[in-house]
Amino acid sequence: GAWGSPFSRKVEIALKLKGIQYKYFEEDLSNKSALLLQYNPIHKKIPVLVHNGKPIAESLIILEYIDETWKDNPILPNDPYDRALARFWASFLDDKCLPALWKALWSKEKEREKAAEEANEVLEILENKLKDEVFWGRNYWICRYCCCFLWVLAWSDSRGCGFGIVNQ
Repeated sequence: GAWGSPFSRKVEIALKLKGIQYKYFEEDLSNKSALLLQYNPIHKKIPVLVHNGKPIAESLIILEYIDETWKDNPILPNDPYDRALARFWASFLDDKCLPALWKALWSKEKEREKAAEEANEVLEILENKLKDEVFWGRNYWICRYCCCFLWVLAWSDSRGCGFGIVNQ
């Protein structure tokens, strides 16, 4: 993993929620180790979970694997529809929110304002969904997933991006 990676962090949090002992290896992403390249030769990215000598790559796939392998303290709901919603919103966070935040945080100054507006748009969608009591009542999984995500928002807010989801 890598300390600053939300993808690694959510896997770590899932392992902790499940009470699973694990060994963490910090990865230097600018100088990828032979171990990472061995266990994830296709994407060459973190995180990778190695269980019983078999590697599993990609954070959302790892989360599902963890949930299916260790049944205590489920991450995903039992109901197929609710599970589909969980996967949808997890994908939304990874595919829409995180790239928008990354762009807003690391763009050059000229582009940063527009990037922050785009990030606010996707975070507003998430914020409105999180305010929906029915959403929370049906899908307790979002609490577990969002705890992995909210640190990114707090960190981005500390950098002066001022995303509304943290401020309200």
